[in-house]
Amino acid sequence: DQDDIEPIKMCGVGVAVANGIDDVKIVADSSADVLAIKSVPYASAPLTIRTTQKEYVDNDALDVAEMVKDLLSNTEKTTTACPGVGDWIDAFGDAKYVFCVTITSGLSGSYNSAMTAKQNYEETYPDRKVFVIDSLSAGPELKLIIEKLQELILDQKTYEEICTLIPQYMEHTGLIFTLESVRNLANNGRVSHLIASAVGILGIRILGRASDQGTLEQLYKCRGEKKALPTLLKMLHDHNFNGKKLRIGHVFNEQAAIKIKDLVLTDYPDANIEIYPLRGLCSFYAENGGILIGFEKE
Repeated sequence: DQDDIEPIKMCGVGVAVANGIDDVKIVADSSADVLAIKSVPYASAPLTIRTTQKEYVDNDALDVAEMVKDLLSNTEKTTTACPGVGDWIDAFGDAKYVFCVTITSGLSGSYNSAMTAKQNYEETYPDRKVFVIDSLSAGPELKLIIEKLQELILDQKTYEEICTLIPQYMEHTGLIFTLESVRNLANNGRVSHLIASAVGILGIRILGRASDQGTLEQLYKCRGEKKALPTLLKMLHDHNFNGKKLRIGHVFNEQAAIKIKDLVLTDYPDANIEIYPLRGLCSFYAENGGILIGFEKE
């Protein structure tokens, strides 16, 4: 998915956005697991998961349960494809000001594709602006970024202010995860098949985080859920969770997500926590039973 496209300067002059809400749009690729939001125009650009037998487009028509079931029996190489330049431009629509959020450039070419779309869009429409944000993450952390964008737009911040405030906000967000299987990561060439076999056969769960460089960093190995869930709480402590927003995305593992929520509320009773099912791309990487947690930090 990696593309050799040079980054382009993302912010222009300050422009008021809230007085013309119809001219503003938030766009994200489907790794955000967000199909729609309220109050601000929004569009999702789907990524695609491909095996030698089938293609899964991560849009609102995708049957995630069927995809996860199919991939359980897949032993061949799987690939992912980011939204193309045309997909991004279609998602921008005719908005004058676009705030575009992508999965980490460390896992996908989605950011590079969006940057090329931005350049083409602004060259075609010189009075329009696109701010492309490399989340350096996936899933619930993108959801937090989108929620913050929505808040800033509704608070009548200018385009230039949002271009400054969002990177500052991202310095205070994080992502941790626990995975029960890494077969798809192995089939996708992200981890070795030896590690994947050990995780699956021995019942080991991998726990880690999205690094500051946007890569997946393994921090712990735990045998079984009983040890994994308290370790996730420790990771939140260690990574300075501020007791405010926390988003838990899961792959058909709501019971564990609820247990995590209860553990967090014991130590952070005022935390704003949401639980929701992950969609296609994140379910592909996290696999059945996997959990991703996005959080705000000090």
